[in-house]
Amino acid sequence: MARPNTGGSDGSVAGWVFARDGQSIGGHPPSRALKSSGIELPGAMKTLFAKLTERDRVAVRLKVLETLERVAGHIDKISKFEGLEPVLDGLVKPQELPTPERLRRCPAEDNAIGPAKPDPRRSLDNHGIHMDTHPIHEDVPGGVPLKMWTRGVPVEDAARQQLRNAARLPIVFRHIAAMPDVHFGIGATVGSVIPTLRAVIPAAVGVDIGCGMIACKTTLTAEDLPDNLAPLREAIERAVPHGRRPGSRDPGAWGSGQKAPGTVNTAWAQLEPEFTELCRDYPKLEKTNHVQHLGTLGTGNHFIEVCLDEAGVVWFMLHSGSRGVGNFIGTMFIELAKQDAMRHQANLPDRDLAYFEEGSRYFGDYVRAVGWAQKFAAINRELMMKRVIEAAKAVIRKGFQSHVEAVNCHHNYVSKEHHFGEDVYVTRKGAVSAKAGQLGIIPGSMGARSYIVRGRGHAESFESCSHGAGRVMSRGEAKRRFTLADHRAATEGVECRKDKDVIDETPAAYKDIDAVMQAQRDLVDVVHTLKQVVCVKG
Repeated sequence: MARPNTGGSDGSVAGWVFARDGQSIGGHPPSRALKSSGIELPGAMKTLFAKLTERDRVAVRLKVLETLERVAGHIDKISKFEGLEPVLDGLVKPQELPTPERLRRCPAEDNAIGPAKPDPRRSLDNHGIHMDTHPIHEDVPGGVPLKMWTRGVPVEDAARQQLRNAARLPIVFRHIAAMPDVHFGIGATVGSVIPTLRAVIPAAVGVDIGCGMIACKTTLTAEDLPDNLAPLREAIERAVPHGRRPGSRDPGAWGSGQKAPGTVNTAWAQLEPEFTELCRDYPKLEKTNHVQHLGTLGTGNHFIEVCLDEAGVVWFMLHSGSRGVGNFIGTMFIELAKQDAMRHQANLPDRDLAYFEEGSRYFGDYVRAVGWAQKFAAINRELMMKRVIEAAKAVIRKGFQSHVEAVNCHHNYVSKEHHFGEDVYVTRKGAVSAKAGQLGIIPGSMGARSYIVRGRGHAESFESCSHGAGRVMSRGEAKRRFTLADHRAATEGVECRKDKDVIDETPAAYKDIDAVMQAQRDLVDVVHTLKQVVCVKG
């Protein structure tokens, strides 16, 4: 198959630059001039902005924000650019536009908008965008500070308040780190890194315990894939149970329409002894979907993708966690923590932030159960990846090897670590460990790029980075706002579902992944840039 343009769906603006001194834009003569503060600007800029790819819009937004910092003393001179307000809606506010004088002073190459590079940090630097990526510091009265890697990305007020509430807990150590994909979450903020002393917060881990990513590089290239990718998608969908339909014929579980393969039973044999011990103390666990969900995808934002990297090499990637049994463990202990808090934690800023302290009745049980669920999640992803590769080998004629490079990482979990001279429990809810040299995965939405990254070991982030793009709106709001036509346009070129039941996962429901990557450029280095050609949703 032909290699897609990893720079975006519209390559028409490649090589264009902002005009200077009334000269042309990318060889296109200006059609007329816009009068703004007495400075003539080419009318062709309207056309340029209208044709910007998503990546280029990010570059413009970052450039505007950086410029505003430089011209803070000239804010009174800023005026609207006629005709650009509708295009820039959601990108920058009209009153935020930089002075025309500033645009004219910039050398042409400083404002260039060219084709995408594999590494967004390098590509934006090449365009003169040198945004400060140090965290935004916020002192929280009665609590520890917040350090937020959110420059150039939106953060809802509700998410900020959740972070402040968590910062006021007496068990939180030093500060809370917020990643650029941060957004309001059930129980606690998604995209947060919360270090605690001798205590854990079940709701900060959440109910999708051990949710994370796995990706593997193959020896295939784009040319080895069939032109029609539908059979490949269908083979993957048959191989891995996904979705949910309550009842005896649940397509997302083994045992109803599909018998579990031997690899699942072998893997369950590793997990079963510890699970049996947990069931002795919490008998209701036995009635959950445990082995029935091992090696299955789930629903919502869980996915399987076939991707191409910047060199046209094929990767397989998927996103899932501990499924039904992990959900039950998380829900049960969150409720037990709330009940315990009614007796011992009367001044909680938020009941969802109830915690277990070391030595308390449920602390040891929770740590044991959550550790088991995290193992389940990692094995679950490995089993699915094997099934995906087997399915692909049945469709792709050329033989190939997989796991040339492989990464399997959690992004909803708790781990005991050493930071700033203390042993602490680090809870990453929608965040990935990014120790120096450690590989991780940061996926975009189902129509955007994803990244294989290498951690830089940034101490202030507790050696963490974002887990993805992060939602900018709720699922309900996405369904109200976007149409099937919107979703089909946003996923053009991707072999995936394009029906009403996945509109809540449409790319526009998420933050722009390039802005997210730019905001955390001091946390990770990009190793590979992936663009999906097949996407399977639950």
